[in-house]
Amino acid sequence: MDEDFRSLADRVRDESRGSAACERLIATEDPEALAGVLVAPEQPLWAREIAAFRLGCAGDRRAFETLVLLLNHRDPERCVSASYALARLGDPRTPRAAAALATNGLRTAYALHPVRLLTELRAPESVPALISTLERLLEPGEPHWRVALACVEGLGRLGDDRARPALEAAGRHPRLTAAAADALSRLA
Repeated sequence: MDEDFRSLADRVRDESRGSAACERLIATEDPEALAGVLVAPEQPLWAREIAAFRLGCAGDRRAFETLVLLLNHRDPERCVSASYALARLGDPRTPRAAAALATNGLRTAYALHPVRLLTELRAPESVPALISTLERLLEPGEPHWRVALACVEGLGRLGDDRARPALEAAGRHPRLTAAAADALSRLA
């Protein structure tokens, strides 16, 4: 069991109060049993999460919709596990979904993990989505500076010169100055 799965398993064991159903989901090697949890009615969120995580990490695209919902969850731990599984899933819809979540102005408070996922994916959608999100977050009084910082760092890692104007603008914001300078130094 790798560290990411162990962390998820420990969290859902606590959430499920150590239920036998939880232990079965953690232990099963049957992808059909895991996929069944995703479509069965009245399943607890922890059960859907562990099933989607395990299927996603195994490259089973039946996990996609559940993982995208979890990527946009209010609980950061669920977002982290969903992002990890989506990065390993290999579904071509993932970059578009992550970009839609990252650029949704109504969900900015939950955009940190979609932004980080876009950076990891290095997809054609990544740079435009990160630029768009960053530019919106540079408005005066915008409280989501951590998401803006993730955009700056991601754009630096991606090294695409199209990000130069947005990174230069970010450099004028005190919380982003150092990261923007580092990102600008990495551009092609």
